[in-house]
Amino acid sequence: MTPLAPALREVRAVVFDTDGVITDSAKVHAAAWKVAFDDYLRAHPPADPDQRHPFDVRDDYLRHVDGKSRLDGAAAFLAARGIDTSEETVRTVAEAKERLFTARLRDQGVDAYPGTVRLVRALRAAGVPRAAASASRHAGELLSRAGVLDLFDALVDGGEAARLGLAGKPQPDLFLEAVDRLGVAADRAAVVEDALAGVEAGRRGGFALVVGVDRAAGPDTGARLLRHGADIVVRDLGELCAGGEPK
Repeated sequence: MTPLAPALREVRAVVFDTDGVITDSAKVHAAAWKVAFDDYLRAHPPADPDQRHPFDVRDDYLRHVDGKSRLDGAAAFLAARGIDTSEETVRTVAEAKERLFTARLRDQGVDAYPGTVRLVRALRAAGVPRAAASASRHAGELLSRAGVLDLFDALVDGGEAARLGLAGKPQPDLFLEAVDRLGVAADRAAVVEDALAGVEAGRRGGFALVVGVDRAAGPDTGARLLRHGADIVVRDLGELCAGGEPK
């Protein structure tokens, strides 16, 4: 019996987002964004009093910054609050977030989700190539710290995206580059994502299967992933294994 659930048995490669899918680092990103945005909101309150409330680590994070590059995420949130989105302002907030994230990563470290590790090992046992992709320049470091970098055949991170001039999510460039490095066409591959922009990128890229991971498990987060392009939504990637841990 194959260790893969039926949804994955026809795909020939799988591309995994990193933060929130492979590693439990999305919460570290969200915490760093909250401090950076809240500090900026206090120092430069929006003209509209209704827009002065603090950054919400669930709703604002998912809606505006999850899955995007630092600059794109900062610009999206600031625009939503009616704040100046000049290059200088966006870069100031993004750089503050980067300093906070780096410090938290150094102090706390990250872990890989056990269900994800189980699925990646099942794919490896089945001979299915695997790539990790991320808008973050820290992806390789995150995977190394979590002890799972060697489980992937390719990695495309934010540094590579910048070098190659790849558009950010919801454009599919990052995922298309990753699957190309695996030597498989997108219409024969799957994308696994927890971000709204990410599942939309998978859909735009013409991938055979787009899997949404609902870590937030909110009242409507799964439905939102489906609306943005996911074919199926799971709470944990272990759900996509069948027959237990591959030997």
